Amino acid sequence: MPDFRRETGVAEVKIPLAVQVTRVCVIVMVIVTVPLFTPNFGTGPQGIAMAVALAISVVSWAVWQFGESRPRLWLAAFIVMGAAGGALAGLSSLSTAVAVGFMVVISAGARLQTEQSLAIIAETVAAFLIAALVSDAPPQAIVGWSVGFVGLWAFGLTRRAYLLRAVEAEQALEQARRAHAAETQAAALGERARIAREIHDVLAHSLAAVSVNLQAASGLLDALPDSPELAKAIECVDRAGALTKEGMAEARRAILALRGDMETGDMETGGMEASDMETAGARTTDTATAGDAGPASGRLIARLRTLAEEHGAAGDARVEFTATGTPRPLGADGALTVYRTAQEALTNARKHAPGQPVRLTLDYAANAVALQVANPLPESGTSGPLAAAGAGYGLTGLRERAALAGGTLTAEPRDGQWQVLLTLRA
Repeated sequence: MPDFRRETGVAEVKIPLAVQVTRVCVIVMVIVTVPLFTPNFGTGPQGIAMAVALAISVVSWAVWQFGESRPRLWLAAFIVMGAAGGALAGLSSLSTAVAVGFMVVISAGARLQTEQSLAIIAETVAAFLIAALVSDAPPQAIVGWSVGFVGLWAFGLTRRAYLLRAVEAEQALEQARRAHAAETQAAALGERARIAREIHDVLAHSLAAVSVNLQAASGLLDALPDSPELAKAIECVDRAGALTKEGMAEARRAILALRGDMETGDMETGGMEASDMETAGARTTDTATAGDAGPASGRLIARLRTLAEEHGAAGDARVEFTATGTPRPLGADGALTVYRTAQEALTNARKHAPGQPVRLTLDYAANAVALQVANPLPESGTSGPLAAAGAGYGLTGLRERAALAGGTLTAEPRDGQWQVLLTLRA
């Protein structure tokens, strides 16, 4: 069903109680005083016409006053009230009957569009003039009340403009509240995503490295001659390994809770990503914990070289690091994004393709800075012992970091290798 109020231009406003009481008082005053001002009320043609006009005015006023919930009936009663009120004022021009017409023209200007209200006032004034001329009303009353109708209609138009501005102000305030609530929610989600990334990048990587070293220690202990002390040492290593796996599982659950998603985002199996989850709405930047201030470019290269050496020493694979181009500062966010990307890519290579050599390249091109991490794909059906470890949001967090730093990140198999490519605009 169409919105009749919108079609007819009826302004939907809440009528104050004081206005409603005033209307009741006015109609009661008209009902009581009009018969007193006219000696021949109810007798003769003019008296009967006055009684009929008064009765129609009162009935239409009641429907108009209490028919707000039914706009069609409200508008019909308003039209009838305008004609009856104007005629009543013309038949009894020296009484309070003119108050009915005044209520009509003021409300028409305030509640209806200009075209509709103009038709209502034209109807009211026409009914008034016809009745006044037929009843030989005084010329001064005819001119004075006609001017009064027009003036009060203009006042109603001013009232309508005020009401429309008030409604627009309320709508703008409501929109501002909704926008603020949405912005607050987006900021909270962005902060939760940032915390989730930090947990993944710091805690998960540390636990993964501890797990690798525990496995290496267990292998070395197995090669030693049996002894009670060796058995205790192996038991401690196994217990530490179990605690490490439990800690990684707890970290994964914490990340899932922070992101509000109970399903993994990046199914990192076999060194390849099964689903490409794109994340939007994060509007917060990461605080640089890498310390890339001052000579940031040289410090970043040194930290990446150290990271490559540590991964090579902790695992059984060779990590080759190369920096090309002319180094230049990337800013705190850019440097941290490059470092975290390299850290995550090296950890994934150790998890999914253990023993395979890794190539880490940082290229300072003219218009961009690119970090590439590549390693051969593992054989089909094989996976490392840590392939199932992690929170499953590594690549998602990297894409978020890249987007926040104004860059892009891709991770895909290419030419028999798994390649992670981060590109930051210069």
